[in-house]
Amino acid sequence: MDKPELAAFLRSRRERLRPEDVGLPAGSRRRTPGLRREEVAVLAHISTEYYVRLEQGRAPRPSAEVLAGIAGSLRLTPAESEHLHALSGTAPLQVGRIRRDVRPSILALVERLPQTAAIVLSATFEVLAWNPLAAALMEDFARLEPTERNLARRAFPLTSEQDEPPPYGISDGAEFRRHVVMQLRTSRTKYPDDPQVTDIVEELRAGNAEFARLWEQHDVQTTPVLTKTFQHPAVGSVTVDCDSLALTDRDQHLVLYTAPPGSADADALALLGVLAAEPIRS
Repeated sequence: MDKPELAAFLRSRRERLRPEDVGLPAGSRRRTPGLRREEVAVLAHISTEYYVRLEQGRAPRPSAEVLAGIAGSLRLTPAESEHLHALSGTAPLQVGRIRRDVRPSILALVERLPQTAAIVLSATFEVLAWNPLAAALMEDFARLEPTERNLARRAFPLTSEQDEPPPYGISDGAEFRRHVVMQLRTSRTKYPDDPQVTDIVEELRAGNAEFARLWEQHDVQTTPVLTKTFQHPAVGSVTVDCDSLALTDRDQHLVLYTAPPGSADADALALLGVLAAEPIRS
């Protein structure tokens, strides 16, 4: 049970709700935004004292029934509810460290995919494998040190300026940054014993103000991005379909970038393919 994180998460979810969101009168004497603690307790059918202690990080582990009541009262999404259970220690955690070895069958698939830029990401956004077209579209990961092949670090560079462009000139830079923060929060909860997970979170919190700001929002719900536009120095703007397939046995994702056949974007990918002559590496 991670009492400080649980307390902060509950406060963040309570403060985002308005009384009318849960069928309560707004009233006129609210000094702070969001629901009152006693209102959450009533809606969850628990004592106000116990809920207050939860938000103060002083309560014992809540039961599954109590968590279900709290999730309902705070109108949590399924992802947020799962995160709540994980923080409370009532959901199974992954033992040990995240997997960074990619199945040989996935490596072979990545290499064989036609007209498709493909990468495999770890639970902390490490680029574990890629094909030549992905290297041509994004960057030559083979030239980077393993610690530099991390899209979270690309999204939140430690020397960033306020208006720094997104990695690879992607069109959904702001959305991608939010997605990175949400995924890293989930990974830190699932892998509390992996120092590399903790290290990258603390590194980015200390070194990037935007990451720190987003981290304090305690969001865990993510919205999939179905298309993405890259600004490439050689071929210009390339808009691709973006599909992320979960490899659940190792908590990895296979990300595929494709373009409709016959489109200008498909032609741009084909041109990049001509430039991509290196074999797959991992």
